[in-house]
Amino acid sequence: MMSGNPTAMTIRRPGGAVRSPDGIASAPFWVEALLEGSAAGENAAMRATLDPGTITNWHTHPRGQLLYALSGIGRAQRDGGPVEEIRPGDAVWFAAGEKHWHGAAEDAPFSYFSIQATDGERFVDWLEPVELPR
Repeated sequence: MMSGNPTAMTIRRPGGAVRSPDGIASAPFWVEALLEGSAAGENAAMRATLDPGTITNWHTHPRGQLLYALSGIGRAQRDGGPVEEIRPGDAVWFAAGEKHWHGAAEDAPFSYFSIQATDGERFVDWLEPVELPR
């Protein structure tokens, strides 16, 4: 496990994925830390893979978040906005403090990179589960 951003070129090889913590999404998903920022302004980055229908809870990021879709079909919504479809190659920016969620389409898995700057050791504030209309 890293402590803060590396101070020199670093290569992280795949294979360190773990299940997400309970209570942050509709189901656990695979997450692999790529950068673990621990000081204000450092970057935290991860690769996530969600099974069909798995979505995160509502959440915010103190310094914003960039998602880059790798594979599958995703969905995202900002508070008060429409649910948007995300496809491979799409980049999605959520502004600092913007309440949002993201996840996999009902019938397809979804993988993405997530990059966000830390505010101290904090880079996300988890909120309530999403209630999608059925």
